[in-house]
Amino acid sequence: MSKLIFLVDDDKMIINLMEYTFHSRPQYQVKSFFSGEDCVDAMEEHPDLIVLDHQLSSGGDGKMDGIETLEKVRKISPDVPVIVLTAHGSDELYRRFIKAGAKRFLTKDNFFVDALIDSIGEVLH
Repeated sequence: MSKLIFLVDDDKMIINLMEYTFHSRPQYQVKSFFSGEDCVDAMEEHPDLIVLDHQLSSGGDGKMDGIETLEKVRKISPDVPVIVLTAHGSDELYRRFIKAGAKRFLTKDNFFVDALIDSIGEVLH
């Protein structure tokens, strides 16, 4: 049975890259969201894992950022694993997300897709 993975990122190119990556892997089914609000609204689908962008918006536009999304997800589903992606990694961000319940914190570098595939395999199996 395939595992349902929510992909949450406001960057359409990143979403397309991740969708393409998982399209050829029958053990995973993906559903994409461009906002934390949409992800939270779909939590009744009981995802097996969430890949969450740390930023999610340009800031100040009234939308939830990654940490707020993670906190709401934790209230709804305390055990669903969350892997956070960031373009701007820092020790402080890492600590905030891990403390809030993220399982992994990955930087969007040139090889992040490989690291993401490995992390998902480790977290789900």
